[in-house]
Amino acid sequence: MSFDTPIERRNTHSMKWDMMEPIYGVSKDDGISMWVADMDFRPPQCVIDTLTELNTHGVYGYYGDDAAYLNAIQWWMKTRHGWDVDTKSIFTTHGLVNGTAMCVETFTNPGDGVILFTPVYHAFAKVIRASDRHVVEMPLVNNDGRYEMDFDAYDAMVPDTARMVILCSPHNPSGRVWTKAELQGVAAFAKRHDLILVSDEIHHDLVFEGAHHTPMALIDGIEDRLIMMTATTKTFNIAGSHSGNVIIPDPDMRARFGKRMLGLGLSPNSFGLFMAEAAYSPEGAAWVDDLVQYLDGNRKILDAGLNAIPGVKSMAMESTYLGWVDFSGTGMSMAEFTGRVEKDAQIAVNHGPTFGKGGEDFLRFNFATPRANVIEAVERVQKAFSDLQ
Repeated sequence: MSFDTPIERRNTHSMKWDMMEPIYGVSKDDGISMWVADMDFRPPQCVIDTLTELNTHGVYGYYGDDAAYLNAIQWWMKTRHGWDVDTKSIFTTHGLVNGTAMCVETFTNPGDGVILFTPVYHAFAKVIRASDRHVVEMPLVNNDGRYEMDFDAYDAMVPDTARMVILCSPHNPSGRVWTKAELQGVAAFAKRHDLILVSDEIHHDLVFEGAHHTPMALIDGIEDRLIMMTATTKTFNIAGSHSGNVIIPDPDMRARFGKRMLGLGLSPNSFGLFMAEAAYSPEGAAWVDDLVQYLDGNRKILDAGLNAIPGVKSMAMESTYLGWVDFSGTGMSMAEFTGRVEKDAQIAVNHGPTFGKGGEDFLRFNFATPRANVIEAVERVQKAFSDLQ
C-alpha cells in the first residue's frame, strides 16, 4: 500500500476528524486534524484480510482457544525486541488506558500516590484521579530540547503515600527513547521507594533509525514489581479494537491482577484478538518497517518547517509520530500561539498543559497522515506566524 493515499475519514465517526470542530473550533471541512493519536493509514493487508474472513463467515460468537494469539505475541516480542515472554504472564485488557486503570485499581488503594514523570500522556492522570488516587508529578528536565530524569531531585519528592510509578517508554509526547542506563535508574528508583513499576510501551515498535528501545523487562532485578503494557493498536492503527496486553512476570502479582479482572467480569473483544494475531506476523513486520520509514520522512518535514519559524522549536524525536513543539521562544502567551495554530492555520492539535507540568509552552502535532497533509500543515503554520519571519 501507499501511505500517500488519502483516505476520507470525515463523517465516519472518527474522533480525530469529526470531533475537532466541536472541541477545538477547527472546521471539519477545511481543517487538518493532528491531535488524537491514531494514524490516517489503513492497517496491513493481513489485518484487513482477517476481518474480511470473519465477515464472510458471518458468525460472531465467543472467542476460544487463544494459543495462536498468545504465541503471536510471544513471537513478536522475541523477534522484534529480544524479549522472551511467558504466555502465562499475558492478560488482555480493553486497551492500555483500561490496562492502566486495572493496574491502579489492583495494586493501589484510594488515597495512594501514583508517580508520573511529566509532561506525559494525559490519560494516566485522568485515570489516577478518577480512581481517587493522587497524581504525584515529577518534572522531566528539559536539557536543551531533550528530556532527562533527575533522580536525586525525585528521591526528595516521593511522598509517604506513593505506591506506584508509571513510565511511558518510549515517551509520549516527546518521542524520547530512554537509554538502558535511564531505565536502570527508573528501576532503582522504584526499588528504593518500594513502588510498583508500570511501563507503558505502546509506542515501542515506532522507533527511528539511530535509536534503540530496550523493554523494561530486560532490566535485571525488578521482576517482583514490574508490569509491562504493550499493544498492537498504535503500531498497526487499530485503536478502535480497544485491545491491549498487560504482561506481569511475578506469579503473585499475576494472581492478584487475574482475580481483579475476574471480579469485574472482563474478557477480551474477539475482533481485537483476531486482528492482533494477524498483525504480529512477518507480513505485519514488513509493513511496520515501511511505516517507520514513511513516518521518519514526515517527521523531518515537520521539524524543518516548524524550526524555520523564529522562536518555535520542535523537540528532536527518536520515536512515535507525535511532534512536541515548543513555542516559548515566540514570547507569546499560550492563548496567542494556540489561537494562531487553531484559528488562523485551522489545525487541531493537543494542548501542552493537558500533559502535566512542563507542557505549558507546547503543542503536540500528530504527523501520521499522508505527506501532503504534513506539507500543507507546515505551510499554514508558517503563514500564521509570518510576522515573526
